[in-house]
Amino acid sequence: MFESLGSRLQSVFDTLQRRGKLTEADVDKAMREVRLALLEADVNFKVVKSFVNRVRERAVGHEVMRSLSPGQQVVKIVHDELINTLGEPGRLNLGLQSPAVIMLVGLQGAGKTTMAGKLALYLRKQGRRPLLVGADVYRPAAIDQLQTLGRQLDIPVYDEGPDADPVKVCHNGVKQAQKTGMTTVILDTAGRLNIDEMMMDEIKSIKAKVEPIETLLVADAMTGQEAVRVATDFNNAVNITGLIMTKVDGDARGGAAISMREVTGVPIKFLGTGEKLSEIEMFHPDRLANRILGMGDVMTLIEKAQTEMDQEEAQKAGQRLLKGEFTLDDFLKQMQQVRKLGPIGQLLEMIPGMNKMAKDVDLSGAEKDLKRIEAIIQSMTPHERQNPKILKASRKRRVAAGSGTSVQEVNALLKQFQEMQKMMKQLRGGRGMGNLGNLMGRF
Repeated sequence: MFESLGSRLQSVFDTLQRRGKLTEADVDKAMREVRLALLEADVNFKVVKSFVNRVRERAVGHEVMRSLSPGQQVVKIVHDELINTLGEPGRLNLGLQSPAVIMLVGLQGAGKTTMAGKLALYLRKQGRRPLLVGADVYRPAAIDQLQTLGRQLDIPVYDEGPDADPVKVCHNGVKQAQKTGMTTVILDTAGRLNIDEMMMDEIKSIKAKVEPIETLLVADAMTGQEAVRVATDFNNAVNITGLIMTKVDGDARGGAAISMREVTGVPIKFLGTGEKLSEIEMFHPDRLANRILGMGDVMTLIEKAQTEMDQEEAQKAGQRLLKGEFTLDDFLKQMQQVRKLGPIGQLLEMIPGMNKMAKDVDLSGAEKDLKRIEAIIQSMTPHERQNPKILKASRKRRVAAGSGTSVQEVNALLKQFQEMQKMMKQLRGGRGMGNLGNLMGRF
């Protein structure tokens, strides 16, 4: 999401920063490009107008024109205004009541049911005891889908079948949570392909009956210009308390997130970043603004690593590497851990300055290379992984055949691994560690 917008804005700012001094005409030209970039990203035209006016007003002021680096000052202003437009960090307000009731609303196809499962898993990691309630009695197999998610996550699901009254289902679900000691109830309400009076009346009745502490609109990030109408209608009907954007890992242009937040005035609370049930992020406007402007997002990368990677195993592998005991088995495990963090493209976007480099790299080729390396190592016996020196011609042919690669590719991997081991031996020696210190001193 925001890839196209980010590229356009970065191009504008590169031009500005090459100029030693900015004139009002330079700022006006840059603002026209910013306006076009936002409109092409499907940001609502009223939101674009307000945003550009705020940026221009600050950009032609003294803080820019008298600055030693006016181009960088304009980037900072756009960054600040993006954060201002995107709103506050996403935090659930669960209060002190138990169970805390969260109602998910939205159009059919936005991903409410899957998001209910993701949210339940996220809250359980926070120490909550969630109960999922299947109140979508209209969509075929909606309740079955929720039950499947519940079994997969080992999280209880309450439903009364497809012929039940959704209002009663939600009311009884909350009672069930009270009886069983659950601390959070997540209501998966029904959606429609389009907003209609019946759907709005139903969610109004549910809200009046169970009084949820959070009413969250689940919206597809690819909604585009329609996003404003959807958000406005739901907000007018049930006073939503937050937004959850789904499918942000797709080719969405991102305008829906900016538009819905600005028009409703309610915060974006979560982003659905992939298909896996663990792929949900609490929303941080400063981090998203950094990504859009190519400044990276190191904090999210660290949080992903802490969540997805086995910290103890990584520490042991690091110790073995320094001792010269690092094997191909260790290498395979660490590579698999890194791949849990997501596609290479997403990871590069989170590292400051790497987003531009990523455009010049064949990321699909890099993904294929990782899979090929994984296949080669997995085609070796445990003994061969521990001691690759025993891999002579006949063994290499067997590994190549088993992994669907060539002997040359097996040789290339073994050579790279040997070079890594050689480098670590140099670092372990006194002279090597000195060189390492000198190297670090340059940065």
